[in-house]
Amino acid sequence: MSRRIAIVGAGQSGLQLALGLVGAGHEVTLVSNRTAEQFATGQVQSSQCMFGNALETERTLGLDFWSAACPPVEGIALAVPAPDGDGKAIDWAARLDRPAQSVDQRLKLSGWLREYERRGGGLAVQEAGIDDLERLSGEHELVVVATGKGELGGLFARDAERSPYETPQRALALTYVRGMEPRPGFSAVCFNLIPGIGEYFVFPALTTNGPCEIMVFEGIPGGPMDCWADVRSPAEHLARSLEVLERFLPWEHARCAGIELTDAKGVLTGRFAPTIRHPVARLPSGAPVLAMADAAVLNDPITGQGSNNAAKCAEIYLERVLAHGDDPFDERWMQHTFDHYWLGYAQWVVSWTNSLLAPPKPHVLNLLESAQEVDPLAATIANGFDDPRTFYPWWFDEGEAARLIESKRAQDARGLDVRDLRHAFGQFATGVTVVTARSGDGRPVGVTANSFSSLSLEPPLVLWCLARDAASRPVFHDCTHFGVNVLASGQHHLSRLFATSGADKFGGEAEVRDGPSGVPLLEGVLARFVCRNVRQIDAGDHVIVIGEVEHYEEFEGEPLVFHSGNYRITTRHPELEQA
Repeated sequence: MSRRIAIVGAGQSGLQLALGLVGAGHEVTLVSNRTAEQFATGQVQSSQCMFGNALETERTLGLDFWSAACPPVEGIALAVPAPDGDGKAIDWAARLDRPAQSVDQRLKLSGWLREYERRGGGLAVQEAGIDDLERLSGEHELVVVATGKGELGGLFARDAERSPYETPQRALALTYVRGMEPRPGFSAVCFNLIPGIGEYFVFPALTTNGPCEIMVFEGIPGGPMDCWADVRSPAEHLARSLEVLERFLPWEHARCAGIELTDAKGVLTGRFAPTIRHPVARLPSGAPVLAMADAAVLNDPITGQGSNNAAKCAEIYLERVLAHGDDPFDERWMQHTFDHYWLGYAQWVVSWTNSLLAPPKPHVLNLLESAQEVDPLAATIANGFDDPRTFYPWWFDEGEAARLIESKRAQDARGLDVRDLRHAFGQFATGVTVVTARSGDGRPVGVTANSFSSLSLEPPLVLWCLARDAASRPVFHDCTHFGVNVLASGQHHLSRLFATSGADKFGGEAEVRDGPSGVPLLEGVLARFVCRNVRQIDAGDHVIVIGEVEHYEEFEGEPLVFHSGNYRITTRHPELEQA
């Protein structure tokens, strides 16, 4: 059934959602304050660097138009100056499992907007206000706000419990340049942390006139990198950029001997307070509207997650709309849609980003220092930029950080390239399950597992594997019964949720009921098995859990598949179809 949906804001999230909805046959009105030509010829807007998972959301929609021309970002490099200013106290680099890339939003948004119109989407070019939202809500079944600028900036109330900062934590400046000397080895986001001063990171990108480097300065307010207020021209902006590098980061300054601005509009300064907003607002008429991406979760760019957050938000909102059938898009649905995004992804990104805005804790410095000597640890930190949920719990817990360091030291001593081994293992496609149980005090627990397998029909036995250091291990060791829930193709948000340590996994996003023996079971799955906990076998860094099936149910649908680090859906083999 085609639905009438309006989206206000043509940035990364709004355009991606609009293109996805049009591709699915929905009637979409996109409200943009600029035409494609105005996007293409305007000022730079951001310092986007998009990592593998976020890029995959674009590729799924057929929106990957620039990979052939865009220079890859192959890794993450970290440097911290020595306290005496002589050299570096910390210096390491690690490759990403999948290259990242950065496309100037002047290119991307103008290209996507033209593609949106080519695909038949409706476009209104105007500055939207509250009256416009009222009109749109009367003409459409759902109104999504993907911009927090102008009159709409105050529409969604600040969530004080989730927003620890009321004022900007960094003075921001962007400088798009060409002619920079490449870093040796492989291309990377070169992240420089200057304690008490701020941060500087730089990475290759594609802009309107070809490959470039994007320089990003983040100065602590009132400090020596908060130095852009008196800059009056692009030339002065470039000169100030070089002055900052020469003073604080001489190794970065040395790469810049031959740089020039990409264009006169390749500079930007500003500041904002990182803010989480309540995602549903009511217009004066009482009609509800839904916020997405920056309109609801405005993250500081220190971790480079803004465009990644926007892409993930668009992906989740699209899935929620497509799965909704012909039911009304009421306030409850809107809140649950945001909860899917917040609980399953955004809250972890925000918490990690906010931790970097504060002075690093001793165990975090120990992690960063240890990564100089332990390559697998450096790789783990680097690849966390692709999915910040993997920083939990060790980034935030001293004991967990120490355990991770020792584990990675042992891995390094064995001399096995675990990253390559993981890739090889990942070539075996699997289904995805969530295994659930109830603790002795009645608390439900659950973990994502793709290691599930049938073991025997007589007696009916299954097995799955649990990480030895999993927080839920004591529960699964002691429980009499556990449940295995085989996820359907549209439930990858549950896979992510139950794979995230510390998440409120049963707090509303997952639909759960009690099954036989009190085992919590998920709704909407393809199959459910309630098993008696028969035996557990130690096996390296995991425990093999064997259960005897006492009850099972199966349902219609398509499975969720995991292959080569990504979620997939199944299709029938074309050669077998012909047969």
